[in-house]
Amino acid sequence: MTTETKPFRVDHVGSFLRPQRLKDAREAFANGTIDKEALRAVEDEEIVSLVAKQKKVGLKGITDGEFRRGFWHIDFLEQLTGVEGYVPEQGYNQTFHGKAAPSYNIRLVGKLAFPADHSFLRDFDFLKEAVGQDGEAVAKATIPSPTMILRQEILANDGSSKLAEIYPNLADFYHDLGQTYHDAVQAYYAHGCRYLQFDDTNWAFLADASKRESLKEKGIDPDEIAQVCTQIINAALVDKPADLTITTHICRGNHASSWLFSGGYEPIAKELFATQYDGFFLEYDSDRAGDFAPLRYWDNPDSRVVLGLITSKFPELEDRQAIEERIQEATEYVPLANLCISPQCGFASTEEGNKLTEEQQWAKIDLLQAIAKDVWQ
Repeated sequence: MTTETKPFRVDHVGSFLRPQRLKDAREAFANGTIDKEALRAVEDEEIVSLVAKQKKVGLKGITDGEFRRGFWHIDFLEQLTGVEGYVPEQGYNQTFHGKAAPSYNIRLVGKLAFPADHSFLRDFDFLKEAVGQDGEAVAKATIPSPTMILRQEILANDGSSKLAEIYPNLADFYHDLGQTYHDAVQAYYAHGCRYLQFDDTNWAFLADASKRESLKEKGIDPDEIAQVCTQIINAALVDKPADLTITTHICRGNHASSWLFSGGYEPIAKELFATQYDGFFLEYDSDRAGDFAPLRYWDNPDSRVVLGLITSKFPELEDRQAIEERIQEATEYVPLANLCISPQCGFASTEEGNKLTEEQQWAKIDLLQAIAKDVWQ
């Protein structure tokens, strides 16, 4: 096991562009021309290849690129007890600022729980074996935050929610959300996971001025919801093993280089940094992310802030000196020793991927490594 503090000085959010061979195999499976076992064999081979590529560019937190998923979140959430996937009349395609996303979502159909046979645990077992135990790298698992279910059921549901029937008392819903993820954390740990990440668009939703206004019009106080989110997340992190690092990535939406939400972290920073995460991956690649001032609420010297200063949405390489200057700006609020850098998001939160090539994707990682060498060594 690598002994360097996680998150790593140069890290990444999780997803990578799917190779064409993998896309072809998924299409063949959808068309019924190959079976699940044949698809998984292709996935296995491409993940092993991706692990090698990540090691080659010097990454130490190694993911499976989310190669087995269609969506960054739904594939995990729809396997939870009490949740199902469905095709809504209106999907995410109506809200992205850019290309439409596939219309598919999740909804609550019963009491929540984490199933012991969740397929993502088996997927992690494969990744862990592929990464190996050479001490230079560690297998990193990425799953959607529990607040993604809360947002879907309370903040942005399409009118089909049965939440009131299933949980007449909202406190029970919040408790079960926390407990479900507490059990997920323990299950991952039992499978040998020592680096786990909760991906979360909910905080960005609560920070977006237009979304905040729409919630208020519905009689929902976004500040109270933010406090509930902190409560749920911290319940999930209770009794976290000391040698397990759990981070979060705050995302503003990422599909085919498009986005969902806009706005700085100020409205939610106090509640966000009250969560007991070991690291915070924050998007800072555009003016939509605001300035570094909300980092003043960070006050846990045992945690790290990962600055997503390099965009994963577009191929052009950022100016190296400008990025290094921005890192120095952030040290006004967080010591350099507690800062890391990464792309602002994954390269393929949905299987289609962002609008750049694999070569350009790896060039972004190379740039991060060069910047880190300048700044920290």
